[in-house]
Amino acid sequence: MTKQEKKKDKRRRRKILLALLLVVFTGIILTANTYAWFTSNKTITVEAIDVQVATANGIQVSVDGVNWKTIITNADLNSTLGASTLYTTNTNQLPFRTNNNSGTAATVKPVSTGGTIANDKLNMYLGELASDAGGNTILKSTKSTEAKGDKGDFVAFDLFFMVTQNSTVKLGTGSEVSASAGATNRGLKNAARAAFIKLGKATIGSNASTIQGIGGGQDLIIWEPNNNVHTDAAIADALSTYNLSVTSNQQIASYYGVDAVLSTGVSLKDLGSSSNPIGTNFKSVTPTLKTPDGALTADQNWFSLDAGITKVRFYLWIEGQDVDCENTASGDAITYNMNFVLV
Repeated sequence: MTKQEKKKDKRRRRKILLALLLVVFTGIILTANTYAWFTSNKTITVEAIDVQVATANGIQVSVDGVNWKTIITNADLNSTLGASTLYTTNTNQLPFRTNNNSGTAATVKPVSTGGTIANDKLNMYLGELASDAGGNTILKSTKSTEAKGDKGDFVAFDLFFMVTQNSTVKLGTGSEVSASAGATNRGLKNAARAAFIKLGKATIGSNASTIQGIGGGQDLIIWEPNNNVHTDAAIADALSTYNLSVTSNQQIASYYGVDAVLSTGVSLKDLGSSSNPIGTNFKSVTPTLKTPDGALTADQNWFSLDAGITKVRFYLWIEGQDVDCENTASGDAITYNMNFVLV
């Protein structure tokens, strides 16, 4: 082989090595972005969720589309589970209800979604980490669909917003997800999510059954609060388990939400491979709203609302694919404060 041929061969080998390194690096990225789930079945609960939704500047809100207020709390939502003649057809799932029928503390569990909507509902999946025959970590999932009652893996409820003219509405200053008053902050608020589906609208003055039966919308917003803060335990777990280097002020813009029933389980190491392709079992999720730790100091875009009454389906959950969803965070109590304003 001539000297020139040796140089060409050396350059070719370098290109092959670089290509192989790129493949390996891509694999690491895909594996890292898989993120976490609680690994102990005994520690997969959130002890309480408190909710407050407030409106200002001409927006009115209702739990039934008939009786209007400016502030909605847990107590108002709980009333929709009772024997109300106004809204018996609601399918609100409120596991935070204080008088839980089972007599035990109300809890929720980590779930995940790829953001797919079917029959006016967000497809949610309850996940569980397990080991396969070779000792590799696999993720199993089952479909978790909301149903009217005080039990469930996540919170889901409908609210009705009334405006008298076409309006732009924002998530207002002071909105946040935080550890509940008196509760220990273990960092679970960092894995919290909220989603909003604008289902449709009716004209002001429509009868109750028309308003309450609004549906057919596909307009989805996912909110990730506290996306720039992580606990020491989450940072250590991300590095040791997923080879993901995270700092306390790093914003993670996207993750892979579960988008299918995984009855036999899939290897998290194979995410993105031909046996477990993105877009089949998982979907890349980039939240529409991403806000830093603490209460909002400036309004953030939410929905546009046409004049009339708009029905919005709310989802509140702990995202299992978030790096902060790890064992030491289990048992937290968290509070959602959401303020909506016209601009």
